Amino acid sequence: MSFGFSVGDFITAIELANKIRKEFATAPSQLKGISNEVRSLSIVLQDVEVVLPEQKLSSQQKIELHNIAKGSRNVLSDLEKLLDKYGELNSDPARVGKRMKRVWKRFNWEPEDIKELRSRISSNITLLNAFNGRLTRDNLVNLLQHQQDQECRVIIDWLSSVNYATQQSDFISRRQEGSGQWLLNSNEFQVWVNKREQTLFCPGIPGAGKTIISSVVIEHLSSRFQNDATIGIAYLYFNFRQQQDQRLEDLVASLLKQLVQEQPSVPDSLKSLYELHKNKRTRPSFDEVLKVLQSTIASYSTTFIIIDGLDECQLSSGSRRKFISEIFNLQANTGLSLFATSRFIPSIIEEFNGSASLEIRASNEDVQRYLDGHMPYLPSFVMRRPDLQEEIKNKIIKAVDGMFLLAQLHLTSLIGKKSPKAIRTALERLSTGSEAYDHAYKEAMERIEGQITDSRELAKQVLSWITCAKRNLTTIELRHALAVEIGKLELDEENLPDIEDMISVCAGLVTVDKESATVRLVHYTTQEYFERTQIFWFPYAQTDIMVACVTYLSFDVFATGSCSTDEQFKARLQKNVLYDYAAQNWGHHARVASTKKYLVLQLLKRDTRVAASSQAMTALRGNSWYREGVPAHSTGVHVAAYFGLGEAMMGLLRNGCHLDLKDTYGQTPLLLAAANGHGEVVELLAAMDGIDLNSKDNEGKTPLLRAAANGHERVVKLLLLIGGVNPNSKDDDGETPLLAAAAKGHEAVVKLLVAMNGIDLNSKDNDGMTPLSWAVAYKHGAVVKLLVTTDGVDPDYKVDSYAVIWRSSVKIPAPSLTSASSSSF
Repeated sequence: MSFGFSVGDFITAIELANKIRKEFATAPSQLKGISNEVRSLSIVLQDVEVVLPEQKLSSQQKIELHNIAKGSRNVLSDLEKLLDKYGELNSDPARVGKRMKRVWKRFNWEPEDIKELRSRISSNITLLNAFNGRLTRDNLVNLLQHQQDQECRVIIDWLSSVNYATQQSDFISRRQEGSGQWLLNSNEFQVWVNKREQTLFCPGIPGAGKTIISSVVIEHLSSRFQNDATIGIAYLYFNFRQQQDQRLEDLVASLLKQLVQEQPSVPDSLKSLYELHKNKRTRPSFDEVLKVLQSTIASYSTTFIIIDGLDECQLSSGSRRKFISEIFNLQANTGLSLFATSRFIPSIIEEFNGSASLEIRASNEDVQRYLDGHMPYLPSFVMRRPDLQEEIKNKIIKAVDGMFLLAQLHLTSLIGKKSPKAIRTALERLSTGSEAYDHAYKEAMERIEGQITDSRELAKQVLSWITCAKRNLTTIELRHALAVEIGKLELDEENLPDIEDMISVCAGLVTVDKESATVRLVHYTTQEYFERTQIFWFPYAQTDIMVACVTYLSFDVFATGSCSTDEQFKARLQKNVLYDYAAQNWGHHARVASTKKYLVLQLLKRDTRVAASSQAMTALRGNSWYREGVPAHSTGVHVAAYFGLGEAMMGLLRNGCHLDLKDTYGQTPLLLAAANGHGEVVELLAAMDGIDLNSKDNEGKTPLLRAAANGHERVVKLLLLIGGVNPNSKDDDGETPLLAAAAKGHEAVVKLLVAMNGIDLNSKDNDGMTPLSWAVAYKHGAVVKLLVTTDGVDPDYKVDSYAVIWRSSVKIPAPSLTSASSSSF
C-alpha cells in the first residue's frame, strides 16, 4: 500500500478551495462563516505547498501529510456537492459567454449539514497549522544543529590537520583477508583488549608487517565497539618522512581530535582553549592540549591508544622519550590501554620493560595468503602451472623468515620472467638473512638499469625525488615536479608524466597510498638503502631537485609577488600544486646541492619572486587561517639566512645588502640564521663590521636567545665567543637564554651558558620562574642535576605547584629542598 503524495495533491485542493470561495461571493450572510473557513483552509494549504519542496520529510511525516491532504480534498468535495442543494446556476440566455452566476435559496439560519462541514474544515486547518508549525520548529532545530556542527568542525580541524584515518584506510586495504588473525587470537591480545589499563608492546624486525598488524588491531577494535559510545579509540602512525607534523604538541592534538570527533559535542574545555587562542592566532601549548586530552579520555569508560612505529618518532630534544613518558602518565591517570609497535631499539624496549610483549613476525600462513592473492601478477604461464605456483610459494616462504616485506620484493622480482626456467633460476638466487633487503633492492635497481633509456631515467627521477624530499609528496606534486623544464617560465601540462607509468618503471620499489594520494617508497628500509647508496644510484639528486624548485618559483605566475588576501593565496596554492613544497624546502636542497648554485643567487635577487615564495614559506600550517601577505622587507638576505645559504649570503652582501634590515616580525638576517642553527652564516654575519649582535625581534628575543631556545649548541658557542653579546638579555616575557634553554631541556646549551662569566644563574621571568624551576616543571632531569650542582644556583625557588615534581625529579625527601645538590639521579 502506497502512502506517497505530491505537491500536486495540494495544488488540487487549493484550486478546489479557490473555486468554492468564488461560488460563495454572493452567498447569504448565513453562509459567510463557512466561506471564511474555506478561505482560511486555502491560505494554510498554500503556506504548506510553498515550503514542501525544501523539506526532507520522514516516512511518518509523509503518511501524516498524505492523510491531511486527503481529508482536505474530501471535505471540499463534499462541500462542493452541497452547493447545488442551496443554490443553482443561472442559465439565462442573455448571459451567454459570461460566467454563470449561482442563485442562492433563502433561509433564516445556518443549516446543520453546513455546520458539520465547517467543523471538518476547521479540523483540517488545525492539523495543517500544527504540521506546518512542527516543520518550522524542526527547521530551526536543524539549523541550530548545523551551526553547532559547523562550529565543532572548525574547532576539530583547528586542533590538527593530520588525518591518520586515510593512512588507516590505505594500510587495511593492503591486508589479505585473515592476515594478523594469529595476533587477535593470542592470549596476550585477549588480556589486553578485555582488561583496563593494559599495555601490549609488539616489537618486530624491519619488514615484519608491524604497520599492517596495527591496522588490523584498529579495524578489530572499531568493528567490535562501533555501537558503544563509551569506548574511545585513537591511533598514531609514526613516519620518518612526516616529522614536521609529529612534534609532541601535534601528537597529543591528533589523539584529542580523534577522541573528540566521536563525541556528540565538543567538550567545554576544548571550546575554551579554542576561544583563548583564536583571536591571538596562536597555537595551544603541549601542556594545554594534554590537559584537555586527559579530561576527554576520562569521559570514556575505556580508551584504546594504538601507536605504530615508535622507532620512527623523532629523537630531537628527547621528544620520543618524553612522548612515551607522557603516554604512560596518561595511562596512570586515566586507565587507558596502550598498544605499540617498534623495531628492536634498546632505548624503546627499556621504556616498555615490565609490559606485556609479543613479537610480530610474518607467519607462514600470512605470507602464503599474500602470495596467493598476488599470484595473478606473475606471467600467464605461471597461472597455468599449479605445480610452479606451489614451488614459488614454498621457496619464498622459506627465504623470507618472518620478513613480510621480503616476500613482496621477491615476488615482484619474478614479474616479467619469460619462462619457467627463468623463474626457477631467480628462485635459486633469492636473498636471505640480515643482508636480504640490500640484495633485493640492489637487484631491483639492476632491473631498472636494464630498462630502455626513457624508462630508466623516469624511474631514477621518481626514486630520487621520493628519497630526498623533505616530506611525503602527493602524486600530483610529484608529477608537476618531474614536468618542470629548466629555463621555462611556466609549466607545460603536456609534459606531465602519468602516475601509472611512474610507478610501473620502479620495479616495485614505489607505491601509492590511494586514500591520501601520496606516493612513497615501499618501506622504511628502502629509504635507508637509498640514503646509503644515493651517491651511486643518483649522485646529483639534491642539485636536480633544487634546480626544479628554483625554476618553479621563478615562473611568471609568481612575478606579481605575494598575495594580498587569504583567498588569493589559497587559490595560488591550489592552482600551483608544487608551490607549497618548493617554497618551503628549496633552500634545504640548495644548501647540500653540489652544483648550479648560481641559480640560487638569481632567485634571491628577484624581489617579487622572493616575496611570493616567502609567503608560502612562512604560512601557518594546521590551522583554519593563513598569514595574509608576507613579512614586509623580507628580502633575499633574510631567505638566505633562514635556509643557511652561505655562498648566496656572501653574494648578496657584496651587492650591498643591509645587514640589520628587519622584517615585519623584527627579525634580522643574523637572528634568522641563529634561530635555525646555521653556524656558517652566523659566523659570516657576526664578523661583519657594524652588525648589531643583540638586535631584538618583536618579542624582544635576541639571536642568542633564539639559538638557545632551539638547542643550537654550535651557534650558541659561536655567539658567546664574540665580544659584545649579552648573555642575560631578556625578552618581553622576562626570559633569558639560560631560562629558555633550561625550559626546553637543552643540556649542552645550559652547560655552555652556566660556564659564562657574569651569567645570571637565578634570573626570573615575568612569572617569577627561574631556570631551575622551569627545568623541574618540565621534568628535564639532566638539566636539573646540572643546575643544582652549579655553584651559585639557588634551589630555594618557586616550589608551590612544582614541589612534588621537584622531589621526584631529584630524588630528595621533602621538605629539605636545599639538600638537592647532594642528591643523585
